[in-house]
Order: sequence, then C-alpha cells, then structure tokens
Amino acid sequence: MLGVVSLCADATYEGARSVTGAFLGSLGATGTVVGLVAGVGELIGYSLRLATGYLSDRLRKYWGITTLGYFVNTAVVPLMALAGRWEVAAGLMIAERTGKAIRTPPRDVLLSHAASRVGRGFGFGLHEAMDQIGATIGPLMVAAMLGGQYGYRGAFAVLAIPAIIGLVVLLVGQRIYPNPSEFEANTQDLKGEALPKIYWVYLVAIALVAAGYADFPLIAFHLQQKSIESVERIPLLYAVAMGVDAIAALFFGRWFDRIGLLSLAIGVVISSLFAPLVFFGNSSLVLLGMVLWGIGMGAQESLMKAAVAGMVPPERRGSAFGIFNTGYGLAWFLGSAFMGILYDRSLTVLVIFSVAIQLIAIPILIIVNKQLHRP
Repeated sequence: MLGVVSLCADATYEGARSVTGAFLGSLGATGTVVGLVAGVGELIGYSLRLATGYLSDRLRKYWGITTLGYFVNTAVVPLMALAGRWEVAAGLMIAERTGKAIRTPPRDVLLSHAASRVGRGFGFGLHEAMDQIGATIGPLMVAAMLGGQYGYRGAFAVLAIPAIIGLVVLLVGQRIYPNPSEFEANTQDLKGEALPKIYWVYLVAIALVAAGYADFPLIAFHLQQKSIESVERIPLLYAVAMGVDAIAALFFGRWFDRIGLLSLAIGVVISSLFAPLVFFGNSSLVLLGMVLWGIGMGAQESLMKAAVAGMVPPERRGSAFGIFNTGYGLAWFLGSAFMGILYDRSLTVLVIFSVAIQLIAIPILIIVNKQLHRP
C-alpha cells in the first residue's frame, strides 16, 4: 500500500518537475531564478529531514507526520495551474519539496516495519520499483496534456488525479494498519538510545557513492553540448534509466535478503562504469552507460535504507533515516557541484573522480557487512 502511495505521489510531483523549469520561464523567470529555486527547494528538502526524523521519533506519530507530508507534497502541485506569477509558482515548488522532507523519514520507518515480514531488501526494493513506475507515468501524463494543447495549466491540473488516489490509499492504509510496529515486535533485538558506530561507518561509505554519482542534468548537458544525442532523445534515455532502476530495485532487493550488503557492493562496482561510457562514448555506449546508471540507482534506493533499518532500534529509526537522507543528499550535492567544476576543466579527471570515489566505498561496505553478520 505504501508502494501505491509512492507511485501516485511520484506521478504527481515528478510529472510537475518535468516542466516546472520551462513553466517558470514562461512566467518570466530568469535562468538564475530557476536554478536558485531548485537549489533552495533541495536544500530545504534534505536539511528539514533531520528535524522531521527526530520529531517523529519523539512524538511516535509516524502515520500523522507521513500523512501531513504527503498532503503538502502532492496537494500543492495541482495548485500550480492557478499560478499567474513566477513568484507564486516558485513558492509552490519549494512547498512541494518541503512536504517531501516532512514525510520521508517517518514513511521509511513505517516501511521498515512492513518490510520486516517480506524481507527488508525485497520490501524496500518493491517500494522503489513502484516509485519509479510513478516517476515514469507522471511525465507521460504531462506530455500527453501538452501534446493535446492543454498547456501547462491543464498539465498541472490533471496531476490532481494521482494526488487524490495516493492520499486516499494512504488514509485507508492508516485505518487498516494503525500500529505497523507490531509486524516486527517479536523479531527486533536491537536496543539502546544512541545510533551504533557501524551506522556512521556505513553512512561514510554511502556518502562516497553519492559524491561520485553524476546527476542526470550534468549528463544531459554533456550529451547536448557535444551533440551526441538529439534534444528529443535525451528524455528517452532518462526514461530507459528509470525503467532499469525499477527492475534492478526488485532484483537487488531479493539479493540483499540473501547476501546482505555484498549485493550493494556489487551494484556499486557495476554502476561505477557508467561514467566513462556516458562521458567518453558514442550514442550506443551512452545508452549502455545509462543502463548501468539505472542499475546503480535501483541498487542504491532499494538497499541503502533496508540496511539502515537493520542497524538501529525501532525507536531511533526516524532520526536515523533523517540523518541518513540528509547526509546522502549533501554528499550528492557536493559531488555534483564538484563534477560540474571538473567538467569545465577536464572530462578525464571528472571520470577518474567519479569511478575512484565510488570504488573507495567498496571495502567499507564489505567491512560493514562482516560486522553486521558477525556471530
């Protein structure tokens, strides 16, 4: 049920995010404004997760905070159809990111309880797969509305449909499963108030992986600047990567339940090869590179949080997920910014940095896996 909620939510806000930059431009915003709004939204989105994770642990209102976050996250999107000024649209965009920050840590706690019954790897993997299905459906809905000459306002308005469906399923799920922690009441043997040392070591490894993972906008910029792909084909490459992401999430999720974090280490090795392919290759090699990029995203999104759920006691998971999401997002931001600087100076150095810093994480992941499975 949480997977269905995420599918609908992603269809809503990813559909909007596929055109918000162009929409702001149509309302008179400059490129600087677009970049600033996007940056502020992501900054708020990741930093606020620290507070909401801690708050959800203190109040034990995981369902309530999750519901509030999803409502803000999705309800503001159809309201963009009414925005007549870029300032209003920008405010709604930032509000959408704020809603996502509010609901993510407590939602992950709820998901960790449910996933304990089916295998945490598979549970988080299924959630990620459905998430990416929504991320594909939303932009297609927007494209259909734009192609039908309904304009941006019609595109934002139609996104009210998945938003409403997702909120209804969320409320139904809350009524059916008011106390999801009962799913693992007799299986959890972790105790204590502080986050364990192994958690922080694991966070370092994940930060390294995130820092070396080139964001798609940089890849798209490269493909356009070097005329490797047409403007029309670049979004299709992203769609391919999202499809691979969904399939990989299920596969690596099942694998995680059998061999632990070794599955993530293998995923990192495979995905680290995307950089030379997309930045040095021709059109065919770029396609292969995006497949590897999608495999990496699927492995990361399905396994990273599944591992966290097994490291910390239930009463500390909200804080743990909040810190984890913030650290991951900050490392991704810093790595992306640094690779953007490297792009203007040396593609070779950029590729070396991307591959090397991800591979450095491998031995750390292996050490963490041994510690988690130590008798």
